[in-house]
Amino acid sequence: MNAIEFGIIGAGWRTEFYLRIARALPDRFRVTGVVVRNSGRREPFARAWGVRACADSDELMKTSPSFVATSVSWASNPALLQELSERGTPVLSETPPAPDVQQLREVNELAKRGARIQVAEQYWAQPYHQACSALIEKGLLGRPTHAQISVAHGYHGISLIRRFLGVGFEPPRISGKRFTAPIVAGPGRQGPPAREQITDSEQDVFFLDWGDRLGMLDFTSDQYFGWIRNRRLLIRGERGEIVNDTVHYLKDFRTPVAVDLRRDTTGANGNLEGFYLRGIQTGGEWAYSNPFAPAPLSDDEIAIATCLEKMDEYVRTGAAFYSLAEACQDHYLNLLCQQALRQGREIQVEPQEWAD
Repeated sequence: MNAIEFGIIGAGWRTEFYLRIARALPDRFRVTGVVVRNSGRREPFARAWGVRACADSDELMKTSPSFVATSVSWASNPALLQELSERGTPVLSETPPAPDVQQLREVNELAKRGARIQVAEQYWAQPYHQACSALIEKGLLGRPTHAQISVAHGYHGISLIRRFLGVGFEPPRISGKRFTAPIVAGPGRQGPPAREQITDSEQDVFFLDWGDRLGMLDFTSDQYFGWIRNRRLLIRGERGEIVNDTVHYLKDFRTPVAVDLRRDTTGANGNLEGFYLRGIQTGGEWAYSNPFAPAPLSDDEIAIATCLEKMDEYVRTGAAFYSLAEACQDHYLNLLCQQALRQGREIQVEPQEWAD
């Protein structure tokens, strides 16, 4: 199998995920070039990562990527989508594809005119979430009716709620509440804290009510890097539920069963295979098998690598995996969550043009 060749526009924190994946799996992924706008950073960046650093998209296109991943700010992304669509270049877009409703509508028009765009929403592809989806598809929970998600913020969390509940573009009612409490500051993108410091932790809780299905998004930004705020997940159906790492379901109406979601990871307790995730088992069966083993990738890197493979399939076959319409819907709901929070009232969502 030939390596998937792609280019990247942007040289920030998220770009390094793509580069680590390509470095760990050179037979499966190759970065043809990275656009680094800052001329002073260009040469050091190229040396550090062993990639071609380009001044602009014109230079990047000369490297003949199969598609381009945008890794830029919210504000910059819509113009890049416009530029790349005019070139006829397939795009794996940054999340969200645009910052506000008007620009979401504008980028949606690109897709209507034939632009080939998918969005790099990766949370659905993290191993644990893929395992949960597999159990839902297997029917262990019956029809899912309720999901409480405390693993990701905003549109990321909303994308999981809609996926787990099987919701399309149906408009929900939205309400929200914020609670602020003190916390000892933890690490961030730059590493561990230098000293102990008490800071404010803002917890946002949103309810998305579709009538027959209810989603609850509960998140505080401390969870991403913090050591004392952990993920929580609950998915309920009429035959069972998933609570964090335990699955409860009915074998028949008189026989309850409880099994754990168990990560199978090498490299511990004397194992000499290296350090990587084999997969996730439940009840003696694989709920998820890692297709990138034995590469030493984090769960988020596994998810992004999955998006890259899905994008390659989309370019070759047209099979969408997370469309521009899906991304627009999730961020639109996120924007209305923030509006409900500011205004302190319930909002009835109105269908948007991408729902067509």
